[in-house]
Amino acid sequence: MIFDVTQTTLPRINNPALRDYANIYVQIYQDFMDQVRAMGLEVDADDTTELVAQKVETLRKRGATVRNSDKSIYTNRISPSCVACQTGTGSSTFFVSLKCHRDCFYCFNPNQENYEYFREHTRDVVKELEETRAGKSALGHIALTGGEPLLHKEETCKFFEQARKLYPNSHTRLYTSGDHIDLAVLKSLRQSGLSEIRFSIRMHDLAKGHTHTYDRIALSREYIPNVMVEMPVLPYTLEEMKDVLLRLEELGIFGINLLEFCFPLNNVETYREKGYKVKARPFKVLYDYWYAGGLPIAGSELVCLDLLDFALEKGLKLGVHYCSLENKHTGQLYKQNSGKRLPARIHFSQRDYFLKTAKVFGADVPSVRQVFDKAGYREYIFNEERNSLEFHVDKIASLKKLSVDVGIASHVIETRDNEQVLRELKVDVTTPRIFRLSKDI
Repeated sequence: MIFDVTQTTLPRINNPALRDYANIYVQIYQDFMDQVRAMGLEVDADDTTELVAQKVETLRKRGATVRNSDKSIYTNRISPSCVACQTGTGSSTFFVSLKCHRDCFYCFNPNQENYEYFREHTRDVVKELEETRAGKSALGHIALTGGEPLLHKEETCKFFEQARKLYPNSHTRLYTSGDHIDLAVLKSLRQSGLSEIRFSIRMHDLAKGHTHTYDRIALSREYIPNVMVEMPVLPYTLEEMKDVLLRLEELGIFGINLLEFCFPLNNVETYREKGYKVKARPFKVLYDYWYAGGLPIAGSELVCLDLLDFALEKGLKLGVHYCSLENKHTGQLYKQNSGKRLPARIHFSQRDYFLKTAKVFGADVPSVRQVFDKAGYREYIFNEERNSLEFHVDKIASLKKLSVDVGIASHVIETRDNEQVLRELKVDVTTPRIFRLSKDI
């Protein structure tokens, strides 16, 4: 067992030197949350971490598949591209432009690099795909997103035609609002061998808008093997979302991805008017993640988990998948940290894809060092300034006779000035008596 060090749990650390060290990261997190509040959006007072864990365990017992260390949960089936997303290996997403005819208040595209430029300009995605193939990159999952890809119908169809030629065994998918779907496009996409199409449904649309989308979904099912819906789940919409699941069940599509709803760092007035608040603890480990979705909104995750429970209760055949914001981040962490030559003291966690080390501080250092020296273990690092000893997590088991606090540090590898640098992001705490390497890391 490892306990997450927060402002609330900090006093549980007995070793004062380790407590002071862990507090550095607690304060960094508090500073970040102060910056979030300064944007003008409230932070929810209730930390639902324990409640979420209880709901996940209930879903597991009821037969749901819980994967990626509880970050991804589904019933019945899941898109193979969602499975690949966990590490991002062999998966690539392209876009023609970021232009879109819709104006969703929760859209995070404005956070994308060169957003304004690509609203007006297009990319040659066919050429990009050909260059990727020429570079001998093996792709098993290829996606086209936007903006709205079907504002560029010809380019979209050519892209998937070329994808099938260059990567004949790949799973291809298209993201769309569905507004511009027509028979000609669907026939072309079927001919190109498109594997999957994902529609978005906006809960704030009128019934007429929903009916139009459902009609396009039904039509697509006649042409595309896997038809899905992927949408953020707004707080307080449980009953409305139940109706969505039942309607999609009637249509007989492959499934739905329920996305954790986020604040995209803009449109703060709209979010405030709707009463939305940022999740009490947005990230387990604070970091500059690539995914531009923003900050998770309180209440969305609980609705998603309740919808999974509803799907199980009703015996729906529809695939229902909850994709948390944390689930979106693991592909980045895997890419940053895998396949690197690491010092002997570092462990690459297969649970969260952070690099882990163990640390003891202050008065605990001499006794731990004595155990290691007696066992002939020398691959530790002593930090004189911090009076700390850093070592591999598999050595914690050898300390069971000692009453010591052990810090578990999470790291990432970053490239700076063409050199790889190990960056520590957080320290959590365990003891040799409660730590289990296979379960905890």
